[in-house]
Amino acid sequence: MVSGDAGAAPPRRRVGWALAALAGLAALRLAASWETGFGDSEALYATYALHPQPAYLDHPGLVGALAGWVGGGTAPSPWAAHAATTALATLASLLVGVAARAAGASSAGAAVAVLGFSLCPEIALGLHALTPDLPLALAWLTALACAAGALRGEPSRFATTLLTLGAGAATGLACAAKASGLLLAAALVVTWLGPTTRARLRGPAPWLALALGAILAAPVLVWESREGFPMVVHRMVSTQSRAGVSLRNLGALLGGQLAYVTPAFLFAAWLALRSLHRERRGGEVARLLWWCAVLPGAGLAALCLWSRVAEPHWLAPAYLAVAVQFGRRGDVVPRRLARACGTTGITVAVVALVVVTTGVVPRVLGASYEPRWDLANDLHAWRDAPGLLTAAAERARRAGAAEPVVVGPHWIVCAQAAAALARAPGGERLARRVGCNGPIRDDFDRWLPRPAWIVHPTVLYVTDSRFPRDPATELPGRRVVEAARWDVMRGGRVVRTLTVTHLELDEATARGAAATSAP
Repeated sequence: MVSGDAGAAPPRRRVGWALAALAGLAALRLAASWETGFGDSEALYATYALHPQPAYLDHPGLVGALAGWVGGGTAPSPWAAHAATTALATLASLLVGVAARAAGASSAGAAVAVLGFSLCPEIALGLHALTPDLPLALAWLTALACAAGALRGEPSRFATTLLTLGAGAATGLACAAKASGLLLAAALVVTWLGPTTRARLRGPAPWLALALGAILAAPVLVWESREGFPMVVHRMVSTQSRAGVSLRNLGALLGGQLAYVTPAFLFAAWLALRSLHRERRGGEVARLLWWCAVLPGAGLAALCLWSRVAEPHWLAPAYLAVAVQFGRRGDVVPRRLARACGTTGITVAVVALVVVTTGVVPRVLGASYEPRWDLANDLHAWRDAPGLLTAAAERARRAGAAEPVVVGPHWIVCAQAAAALARAPGGERLARRVGCNGPIRDDFDRWLPRPAWIVHPTVLYVTDSRFPRDPATELPGRRVVEAARWDVMRGGRVVRTLTVTHLELDEATARGAAATSAP
């Protein structure tokens, strides 16, 4: 990252640095993709492609549509997914530059915005993953670019109308990507209701934009209403048994920002936000960026203070408008701080690549290494699972068993198993037959309800060492036919053990199930 000081590098050099940063990050992401599989949440989003819906328990369905597009109608492989996310993350960085230019920045200022956004650890690492945050970022930045361009244009011009409609459409897509898109919609409404922008409401463009955004978000809202608002209940009730404002949540929020964004970038963001505060009454674009930073930031911070299951990256959308402000007012960031941001971003990206793709951490920590605390293991544990699962299914068929279903003890295991089966030769059908014996209702309860798999003759019970379970205890009334184990090695250590157990209904249980299902 570079500052916007008058004596800083020439504009062409800044643009060159921005393009070099994008190329370097793309190379690092592709290198990581070659060595890793899906993280746990990524595996769930990949399985969305197997069960297309407007919304799911955790998020609206746009990420599932993206996964299905990448996978050609089924769950994508980790390599295909991460190649796509690498391209889309690069596009998101370029959109920051486009939005900065639309907001009045010079080409050099836009390069500053691209650098600041791309090298921020939360973006450099987070947008590599197949998550709803990636399509949300793309839609959010497109909305900012269109809205800024529209506010700088004459209301009567056709281009201004098109940009206003583009802002509405992008906001609708943001709502279809993640529920926090509603905060973007609120920020745009507040902006258009401002004293200097209210006159624009006399024309049809803002109202048509509102209608277009509502149309694009409507499938999610209709589905939620028809199904009894399962996403709202899951997010705000079922998973919030221990919710409540607390010092613990405050510490998690602040600590998460320090870890995900890093102190250097946080200080730079504060300086940019302070400049927006000073400008907010003097220009429509500044007012737009102010509300698109503060309103989502306040709403998401309040949610993080209340919820014990909140995650630090929930606050990320609030930083997007701040990144655009870097392009407009890069001079608010001192050169020394800008260099610290650049050094931090590059260092974190390189260290993350080494940690994720190699076994250096287990080797260095030795006997004190605890595999369950190393999240990098999630990206390696299930890479060989397709062969393990399909081999167990084939042995069950050869033994004369019924076509099996797969059951796990938690949505994490079920998602990894389904994503693994989907990319195995002949495994896609079995990937759609995965049920979950989890502690609370999850998406798998819709896709393969418990009453369906609990009486199925043949079950492949799959788990890993994070969820030690006795299959015979978990699923009583069944006998164990065989069990297969697979140890996952990293740095010379066993970091995860996968187990697939073939279970059959015992005769008494089978007779009872048959009697229950008889007309």
